[in-house]
Amino acid sequence: MQIQDKFTLEKVAEAIASSQNYLLSTQYADGYWWAELESNVTMTAETVLLHKIWGTESKRPLHKAQTYLRQEQREHGGWELFYGDGGNLSTSVEAYMALKLLGVPETDPAMLRAKDFIIKQGGISKTRIFTKFHLALIGCYDWRGIPSIPPWLMLLPENFFFNIYEISSWARGSTVPLLIVFDKKPVFKVNPGINLDELYAEGIDNVRFELPRSSDWTDLFVVLDDAFKLAENLNLVPLREEGLKAAEKWVLERQEATGDWGGIIPAMLNSLLALRCLDYDVDDPIVERGLESVDRFSIETDATYRVQPCVSPVWDTAWVMRSLICSGMEPDHPALVRGGEWLLSKQILDYGDWAVKNKQGKPGAWAFEFENRFYPDVDDSAVVVMTLQDVKLPNEKLKQAAINRTLNWIATMQCKLGGWAAFDLDNDQDWINNLPYADLKAMIDPNTADVTARVLEMLGLCNLSMGGTREEKAIAYLVNEQEPDGSWFGRWGVNYIYGTSGALSALSLVAPQTHRISIERGSDWLVGCQNTDGGWGETCRSYDNPSLKGKGTSTASQTAWALIGLMAAGCNAKVAIERGIDYLINTQKPDGTWNEANFTGTGFPGHFYLKYHLYAQYFPLIALGHYQSLNRS
Repeated sequence: MQIQDKFTLEKVAEAIASSQNYLLSTQYADGYWWAELESNVTMTAETVLLHKIWGTESKRPLHKAQTYLRQEQREHGGWELFYGDGGNLSTSVEAYMALKLLGVPETDPAMLRAKDFIIKQGGISKTRIFTKFHLALIGCYDWRGIPSIPPWLMLLPENFFFNIYEISSWARGSTVPLLIVFDKKPVFKVNPGINLDELYAEGIDNVRFELPRSSDWTDLFVVLDDAFKLAENLNLVPLREEGLKAAEKWVLERQEATGDWGGIIPAMLNSLLALRCLDYDVDDPIVERGLESVDRFSIETDATYRVQPCVSPVWDTAWVMRSLICSGMEPDHPALVRGGEWLLSKQILDYGDWAVKNKQGKPGAWAFEFENRFYPDVDDSAVVVMTLQDVKLPNEKLKQAAINRTLNWIATMQCKLGGWAAFDLDNDQDWINNLPYADLKAMIDPNTADVTARVLEMLGLCNLSMGGTREEKAIAYLVNEQEPDGSWFGRWGVNYIYGTSGALSALSLVAPQTHRISIERGSDWLVGCQNTDGGWGETCRSYDNPSLKGKGTSTASQTAWALIGLMAAGCNAKVAIERGIDYLINTQKPDGTWNEANFTGTGFPGHFYLKYHLYAQYFPLIALGHYQSLNRS
């Protein structure tokens, strides 16, 4: 793609320089980049609850959480899962609970508006299981309406059709400690003591504390849950004590030296709740480290206090470095060298939970967070390999050895269908998502198009090979995942724009001729959903309503994804690409950044979304860099 407009190229060069300067100014002294990972207010609300239960609130600035929660309340009275979603019932109930725990009376105007929103949405009885669980901890919901999880599940062998390693890493890290909590069914006294009777739409005296039925085969799980509850009431739960001890041991073994569990707040909070149920002392070193790890996930400003669901330094660092390299920075630039050496220092050389089902692989991957030795992931590892390949480090032999080790690990993580999942191998028993406990529908970690595309892009970009038929199987899987309209689903980014961009980037490198038709169809789909302002955007609602795929307010990150995919495809999309580049240039701020209110990252499709605060910075820079490279004379 060649253009004649030198003025446009000058503007591109200026935009690149401005963006590079901004990103360079944000590098930490140790060499990494890291920005906020934003979700919804439940992370903060549940942290408030945790400190109330442990009695540690006076040591944290929780009063500032009240300001944060008030700021996040929308005009309709509720709180959102993602920007502009119209409000979410479960999120709103948890925010209301936290405000009440922080001493806000129910007569406060904000509480009255929230109550009105919650009641109109059906009240507490219509919330998700995890909201009800948190309310049950302080007596605001009855444990009878919470699913039972028998502790003997911990004792099921690895070769049994179901065991804890058949659920996703994030669900496992959150569920194992809950085996203890759900068995103990505690009701903790907190100060101030509260009730939430006013949030039951049917009236507190009419509440039916029971699991909902669907009038289909999944009601068998509700019948089974009734049997579990009967066994509990009769004190006839088999191997109960052995299961509880196994769960406690598992939790203790998986705490990082930094205090984290699984690198995610739900696993951290649930593990601390389990220790509280087991009567650990607040001054126990394990508890103290755990509470401090939660503190490190929090962000305090002069007026507010909020909690991130996770932290993303490895991911952010690798992508910032890729953006700087793609936009023309020399591979031995001091900032890139510092970043590359920091990444090398974070390679995980320990065996993690992935090794339970992967008996051939040897350690050598990267995780998302600062520390998470049990849960490296394929996506991060592939991006880090691509980053290291392009940077020039003082010890190139060490770098190449690290890349080779990662390549071998990723190869052994290929699923039987040909693709790759995020954290585990063949973690794909979909029936588990129908358990009463699993109403977030995120209990498994199957192979996905976007992660598979990342691995294939890594192989093509870095001229690597896994040998045998692995690549052919992966390509076949990826092509088979293409939608009839030419798009690909995005599991970890919103949504079809993300998935399609990744697939085009991969296929254009590893199968540019043999799968040209698939590439052209994907390119045509992206061109067809470009907005009139020249950008691209897609709402999180597309996960629930496929008719909304590729539709939404233009954002910098999603525009960049579309451009990256189109330029990789090399199809006849010159006009669309130039309009997209103009959009990025015209929306860039004087300091080199882009604003992005929308959430474009995905945690659990339909239920949990993320806003990576650096997505709007490094992805546009990559797009501009690719455009500049394609149009150099």
